[in-house]
Amino acid sequence: MKKITVIGALFLSMIQFSCSDDMLVTTDPTRIGSELFYKNETQLQQALNGVYGSLQTITNTAYIFQEFPSDNTTLDFNPLDRGGAAGWEAFEFSTVNQGNGEIATVWNQYYAMMYNINYALEKMAGSTVDAAAKAPIEGQLKFIRAYGYFNLVQYFGDVVLVTKTLDKPDAAFDLTRSPQAEVWAQIEKDLKEAVTLLPATYPTAQLGRVTKGAALALLGKTYLTQKKYADAVTTLKQVTGYTLNPLYADNFNPAKKNGPESIFEIQYQGGNDLGEQSSFAYTFAPRLSAGAVTGYANTTPGGRNIPTNDLIAAYEPGDLRKDVSLKTSYTLNGTVVPIPYIIKFTYPHTITGRTDNNWPVLRYADVLLMLAESINEATGPSAEAFDYLNQVRKRAGLAAVSGLDKVALRDAIMKERRVELAFENQRWFDLRRTKTPAELTAFMNAYGAKEKAKPTVDRGGIAFNALDYVYTDNEYYLPIPAPQILISSKLTQNPGY
Repeated sequence: MKKITVIGALFLSMIQFSCSDDMLVTTDPTRIGSELFYKNETQLQQALNGVYGSLQTITNTAYIFQEFPSDNTTLDFNPLDRGGAAGWEAFEFSTVNQGNGEIATVWNQYYAMMYNINYALEKMAGSTVDAAAKAPIEGQLKFIRAYGYFNLVQYFGDVVLVTKTLDKPDAAFDLTRSPQAEVWAQIEKDLKEAVTLLPATYPTAQLGRVTKGAALALLGKTYLTQKKYADAVTTLKQVTGYTLNPLYADNFNPAKKNGPESIFEIQYQGGNDLGEQSSFAYTFAPRLSAGAVTGYANTTPGGRNIPTNDLIAAYEPGDLRKDVSLKTSYTLNGTVVPIPYIIKFTYPHTITGRTDNNWPVLRYADVLLMLAESINEATGPSAEAFDYLNQVRKRAGLAAVSGLDKVALRDAIMKERRVELAFENQRWFDLRRTKTPAELTAFMNAYGAKEKAKPTVDRGGIAFNALDYVYTDNEYYLPIPAPQILISSKLTQNPGY
């Protein structure tokens, strides 16, 4: 696999550097150069595995950008350590600015991954490897590129769209942000091509790789996000071969990974020293809970992604998903501490800090709810739309809904998505998809007012900052990282930053 070092900028991660013959060139005899790599199927698979590894890195902090900004989660406030106030905490309190380090990091992570994808695709195109062997690898790479831009365009709006490597450094400084329409068109193109290249299933040893069903599901979500409802319905109905797990908890149990409901999930492996583990249980546990939540006392939990009072109240009485997803307190040394926390990703494990939980990206329940939404938006309430919604509710132990008009059914679907997909990095994009910037501003300010009046977690006597939970229209998009603007004068900043 070709390793790319990111030096604080998109541009350096886009460029394939070359040296003239008269420059001093040394070769490390222990390493395989890129000119000798990508020659057989094994090497192509190794390059692909490296891209999957990039997905792990990106997913480790995706909650910061996809849950924290929403009304789903908050943080276990630490009055003695305000080191995160300018970084990850800013996403909770709506105080993000262009100098935020988390934004700079995620930008570089995505574009480093894009470079590796583009480079692998180019080298693979010239490879003599059998076309039948290359097809699924190409399909996986194009799906992951589409998934990356699916997130980037919703984070930043217009983004730099690059689908090939650059061979001269100067060319990087001519790159500009492409309009969102062009980015969405590229996402659709990659996913349509992936559908034709990917298999429906893999052998057991390769479970977890991107399938045709995953490409169709993300393509359907792409159409839904753009309000192309008829296309979304047609595409999502092609996502077949999946079924809801009988038990909601089976979706998150490490012993039942990649089950019948799983369409695509980020793969992790704990219990060893391979460095492929997840650690969400530690990140999300209350910060002073020690081992009360994780089972290992000599740790310092992160206290991040704490379920809000607002979300907890959204569960209907008798909803079986609530006790699988969260707890409202923990007990330490015989004392009950009333701080909620996520348990969806908390399971027994054998090594401190190394959990075995995968991260769900696309589940069949998501597809069913997208179908209900798309049908309702395209043609209004129908028996079919209610059926898709009620399949999800039935598994949750809830009564079927019926007889709602279009607006009421829209609200019911959104509420169902909120609790069904809670803490799976869906909420912020759902809010953005279903609300205009002005509507989202009013919604988030109303939520912020409730959280300030009655915080989910005690703040230890520290008052809210005057800017906390003051959401403005421009926050519909994140700012372009300040280092990128400084590096290239051709990059423009989003309004309001």
